[in-house]
Amino acid sequence: MLWWGCTMHSLTRIHENAALEVHRLSSSRPGKVTGEAHNNTAAGAALLLLDNRTLDRECLSQCLVLHGMGMQVLAYGSIDEWRKDKELHPPIAAILLNIGGRKAVDTSNAAEISDLVREFDPTPVVLLSDRDELPQILRALECGVRGYIPSSIGFDVCVQAVNLARAGGIFVPASSVLTTRMDMVAGGEVPRPMAGMFTQRQEEVIHALRRGKANKIIAYELNLRESTVKVHIRNIMKKLKATNRTEVAYKLSDMFVVEGGAGDKPGLPQPRSC
Repeated sequence: MLWWGCTMHSLTRIHENAALEVHRLSSSRPGKVTGEAHNNTAAGAALLLLDNRTLDRECLSQCLVLHGMGMQVLAYGSIDEWRKDKELHPPIAAILLNIGGRKAVDTSNAAEISDLVREFDPTPVVLLSDRDELPQILRALECGVRGYIPSSIGFDVCVQAVNLARAGGIFVPASSVLTTRMDMVAGGEVPRPMAGMFTQRQEEVIHALRRGKANKIIAYELNLRESTVKVHIRNIMKKLKATNRTEVAYKLSDMFVVEGGAGDKPGLPQPRSC
């Protein structure tokens, strides 16, 4: 009985101490801050965590602090909730948007991501997702995010990915890219790394551009009007942020597999108007 009483007393003390630690960390509700004291944060800046799932948001914000985020973590369910309290908090150094199981390729989700990127530019936006398929990653990057973090990675990598985005870099999980490529090769498919960025018709135009073909020839071979080919080329240049056809060929030289012999290898067409 004495041993049992001592054990129960010890367990009670442990439980009380654990409760105190959780209380110290639990501050990720709207209007609250998770992190160390304000004067210990990095340059008075904060990470804005957006996640509409309360439990996931609170757990993630606390874990980020425990794994050395080094700055305040402002956790909110939406950007509108943060706007109501923005005057109470330090400037935002980076935004971590957790979309959970939602698809970045869905129109509504892509629009939300793009709007967030435009509103806070040049503050980096990093996406956290339960999905790690390559098309999802590419669509998110096209929306302007500075990093794509699958939920399969650890918190240390998550922290480093956010810090990389703050430093001007872009984080992409190499494991996701390599896994997708291996699956496609194993299934006998030709790898198409940029399939999430371009339409099938745009890819056909790109193949022709890389061979140095003129707009009239491309239109004839693809059974298109020349004006339609010009529209496709302008859209391709816009997506690649290229200024002419030569730059398009350079940027895509290793992204698409061109069937055929040596004569089908990428050419270097002279710049011409689209």
